[in-house]
Amino acid sequence: MKPIGIISTTALFLMLGIAAPVDAWQDKPDKQEEKGKPAKQEQRAKPERQQQAKGQQDQQRQQRQQQDNAAKQQQARGQQDQQRQQRQQQDNAAKQQQANKGRRDQQRQQRQQQANTARQQQQQQAKNQQSQQQHQQQDNRSAYQRTPAQVHQQQVAWQGTRAHSWQSEHRTWQQRGGYRGYRVPEDRFRGYYGQDHGFRIYSLPVRYVGGHRRFHYGGYWFGLVDPWPEYWDTDWYDNDDVYVDYYGDG
Repeated sequence: MKPIGIISTTALFLMLGIAAPVDAWQDKPDKQEEKGKPAKQEQRAKPERQQQAKGQQDQQRQQRQQQDNAAKQQQARGQQDQQRQQRQQQDNAAKQQQANKGRRDQQRQQRQQQANTARQQQQQQAKNQQSQQQHQQQDNRSAYQRTPAQVHQQQVAWQGTRAHSWQSEHRTWQQRGGYRGYRVPEDRFRGYYGQDHGFRIYSLPVRYVGGHRRFHYGGYWFGLVDPWPEYWDTDWYDNDDVYVDYYGDG
């Protein structure tokens, strides 16, 4: 029976010896699995990095798009501002042109009115001169046809009030309290009176009103309130030209 036991022990040893390498061989796959884990983690990290890179690219793309949009908007605003300025300049130019045209039209109208006024004045002066000539001719005809009684009337009227010292006997309108008589309209005055319209007083109708002599000329009666100067000729009314004018506010 003992030999059998030895054999069994040996067999067991052999069996154990065989089993050990088997166990050792089975442990190796575990180590390989441990070595393979970082590779799997690296594979999982790679998509994450790709995703992160893609996100950055998208963000950069969005930023560039925003910048492009902002640049386009800025450019569009610049174009709009430029167009607005151009329209404003055109409007200002149109307004200035319209204002210039208005001034030219106004100046043209003023020149036309001045020309019309000058023409009317010339026509009125021509009429006044013609009328004056007619009156002068009538007065001359009347003077040539004077009767002896009229000649005597003229002598009495113009020779009877000669001054002894006109400088002391003469009184101004201010000394007389101011002029209160009628004033001849300007247009008629220019046509009949003033230094350019002399006449001979002897040929005019004469009458006395309130002790003062009056003569009729140019459609109006004029009165003499002062004596005529002593240094005038006695026949001044017949030979000298006189004229009617405003002097000393009267």
